[in-house]
This record gives sequence, C-alpha cells and structure tokens, in this order.
Amino acid sequence: MMISPELRQWLLHDARQRFLRYVTIHTTSDDHSGQHPSSAGQWELARILCQELRELGIQEVALDEDCYLYVTLPASPGVTSPPISFCAHLDTSPSESGEQVKPVIHEAYDGGTIRFPDAPELLLTPEDSPQLRKYVGQTIITASGTTLLGADDKAGVAEIMTTLAALQTFPDLPHPEMRVVFTPDEEIGQGTQQIDLARLGQFGYTIDGGEMGELEDECFHALRINLTFHGRNVHPGEAKNRMVNAAAIAARFFAALPEHETPEHTELREGFFHLTHLSGDENRAICSLILRDFDGERNMKRVALIEHLIHTFHLRYDGLRVEIETLEQYRNMQEVLRQYPAVVRKAEIAIEQAGLTVIRKAIRGGTDGSRLSFLGLPTPNIFSGGLLYHSKKEWIPEIALQKAAEVMLHLCALWAAHE
Repeated sequence: MMISPELRQWLLHDARQRFLRYVTIHTTSDDHSGQHPSSAGQWELARILCQELRELGIQEVALDEDCYLYVTLPASPGVTSPPISFCAHLDTSPSESGEQVKPVIHEAYDGGTIRFPDAPELLLTPEDSPQLRKYVGQTIITASGTTLLGADDKAGVAEIMTTLAALQTFPDLPHPEMRVVFTPDEEIGQGTQQIDLARLGQFGYTIDGGEMGELEDECFHALRINLTFHGRNVHPGEAKNRMVNAAAIAARFFAALPEHETPEHTELREGFFHLTHLSGDENRAICSLILRDFDGERNMKRVALIEHLIHTFHLRYDGLRVEIETLEQYRNMQEVLRQYPAVVRKAEIAIEQAGLTVIRKAIRGGTDGSRLSFLGLPTPNIFSGGLLYHSKKEWIPEIALQKAAEVMLHLCALWAAHE
C-alpha cells in the first residue's frame, strides 16, 4: 500500500493536534488511591476520546465501569481476515508530576542544548539522550520543565486515534475489523486487570514503545519478593547478646546480595535485584525487591539465593525470623510470541514500509502486551516515539507521531490481505 505525501501531512497534523490536547489532561495514576481507575483524570480523558470517536462517525464505542474504552470499526468491504487490536494506556507515570503539563514546541532543532522555560536550570542535551542527534532540523516536543510530558502513552493514544480518523476519512484504506482498547492504570501494573478479552481481536499490538522504529517482542520475567524480618528489641544499654535488630539485619541482608546485579550496574540483557522499599525498627522490618531477567530459570535462581541467605541469617542471628512472599508479576512475552511469527513479521514489514529502520529490542520492563499475550492475545509492542520517559526531560520528535500512525495503516493493509 502506498501512502501519499498528502496523507502523510494529514496524519502529522491530526496526530500533533490530538497529542497536544491529550497531554494537558492530568491522568497520573496513583498506586495508593484504592480505586480503579486510580485517578479521576483518566475518566476525563476516556470521555473526551468517546466524544471524539463518535464525532468521527464510529458507532461501536463503549466505556465500561472500569474505565476501559473499547472501539470496534467494521472491516473494509470484502475483507474477511481476523480482527486485530491496537492498545494504548490512558494514565501517565507517578514518577513525576503530570498536572498542568504545558507542551513546548522546539522547531528546527539545532543539535545543541534544549532549555525549558519553567526550569532554566534543567537542560536536555545529546549527552542525556543521544537519539536527539537523529532529529537535527526537525521539531521536538517537550514539557515546560516542571512536569513530565506524558508521551508515555498519550503519544500512543493520539496515534491510534489518528489511525482511526484516517480510516474513517479515507475509506479506500483497507483494514480488517479493528477492536481498539484504551486501558487505565498501566503504569501501576493494573492495565489488564479488568480487561474484557471478548471485546478484542485475534492478534494485537500495544503502541507503547520508545524510539521511532522500535519493535519489541520480548520483556523481562518479573518477580516481586516481600521479606518481613522479625527481631527482638531490648534497651540498648542491656542489648549485648539479647537484641535482634530487625531493621539493621534487613539492611545487611540486602547488602549481602550481589551489587553488580542491581539496576545501576546492568544493561541490555542483564537481569537484576532491585530494592524498592526498606523500612522498620528493632522489632520488625519490611524489605521489598523486584527480580528481573529475560530467562525465567535464571530469575528463579535469584529466588533460591535469597532463600539460601535467609537460612544463613537464621543461623547467624539467634532469635531472628524471616518470612518470604514471592509473587510473579509478568512473564517474558516471547514465550508466546515465538508461536506466532506472522504477528511480529507483519510489524517489521509495516515499519519498513513506513521508511524506517526496524530496531529490535527486548523491553527492560513490562508491557500490557506481555499480560495480553499470556491471556491468549499475542501482542508485541510498537514504538510510540518518546524518549526519557517518566522524567521532566521527556521528549518526542513530532515526526514520530505521524510515523506510528503510518505504521498502523500499513499493518491494517497487511492484515486485510492476510488469509
């Protein structure tokens, strides 16, 4: 399928306008709210999308009681191939503020330092993000310096919305039945918690990756370990051979794990132990870790090491008791996707047809695509185009908004021709 220069320009304009609107809506998720979705702004964005979809003339739009927005677009006439899904999430990371986001347009980027109007001391340089060098002369979008931008994943939301708009505006573009879903609370691990698979397609793609051209069909195998240290407090003046200081022992316990296997010292396909919480006193301390590896067996060896250390510490500290809780968070989606090579191959072809070089990466993190894959919907992850996610320096090249929509249109054509 050929995409004309006029259509490319239309995609760029439409996706840019949508993205600039969506990022101003405060949709930060909140892991401590006790609600689902965890923040009211996600409802606000979902309702805005509902209205925009209906204005496009799409009939089957449903926002359920859990803030999952489902969209069905019938297939082009004569197309009988399987229905496919695109997925993006409504929320933004709680790592930085997402309130009162003010997007800033940096036109004709000169290759040097980008400054932020609301934080003069904050600088974005090619040393921070080497990918900037690829976009000299192009338009870069950042926030104003006091918030994140929210391209993760409002870029994905805008790109999917633009794709749907293009399919409605240009009816000659071929496509199978489309079953889109926008999910809440992905950033706090609840993106698929209440999802209705019956509303989705046979194959899917999350639009939630990073740099333009990226395609990801592999992610971490992920475990959470919760440790509770039970000690014994005694007045420090009489503590010799009596006190069992749970907090101090918990700190020593984590220090006994291999430092070279922590996030600060690992990259590419290297796994790690990551301390996410440590608190307590002499009587009781709590230590939480996440364990990550691309190989599930290697990750389970990390669990075995922790269990061995518990045994050792029980021998070392008379009166200490350590409880362990092991929780699987998600698995490497490649276990499923290797059984469906056509799903990934079509994404590769679509990216190439959009004039991009395919960047194959393994996600050093998680994705709704992993959970969807293990629920029975094979779902690799395609770029949305942003970089330095979850930070005040987050940025996206404007061209990525158009290219992601273009890739989805090529995917639609490829699946429409699929037998």
